[in-house]
Amino acid sequence: MEEKYMQIALKEAQKAYEKLEVPVGAVIVKNGEIIAKAHNQKETKCDTTKHAEILAIQKASKKLKSWRLIDCEMYITLEPCSMCAGAIINSRIKKIYIGTLDKKTGACGSVLNLLEDYKFNHKVEIQTGIMQKECENILKEFFKKLRKMRKEENDRKN
Repeated sequence: MEEKYMQIALKEAQKAYEKLEVPVGAVIVKNGEIIAKAHNQKETKCDTTKHAEILAIQKASKKLKSWRLIDCEMYITLEPCSMCAGAIINSRIKKIYIGTLDKKTGACGSVLNLLEDYKFNHKVEIQTGIMQKECENILKEFFKKLRKMRKEENDRKN
């Protein structure tokens, strides 16, 4: 079942990729129904807070007419940063499923673990490695493409 929802999160990540956004997708599920999905839009919207997780939380809250996303689960292609981990805690999401870890800015186990290591008023369960290879590959392809584009741009300027 986890792969079904992570596959949809990967489709969201692909949308970000096509917009030259870091390809991260998020899906929120409640009682087996997808209630929200989103992808990164930082570049498109010129807004640091437009991460896939934040956008999905906003959509889910609007749909449920509540900021409390009780009994909801989130599927994320990349380990959330500290901003997104904080939003996940505050929204009361029950469990997150992470595709791949982020060794540079991950706040759910890699660099730090806001969801489990601190005495917040809400604990979030974490499961990692769901479709890890696919989640890693889209990121690797994206950054390879981005480096190539930047090199070509620099070559044109020189």
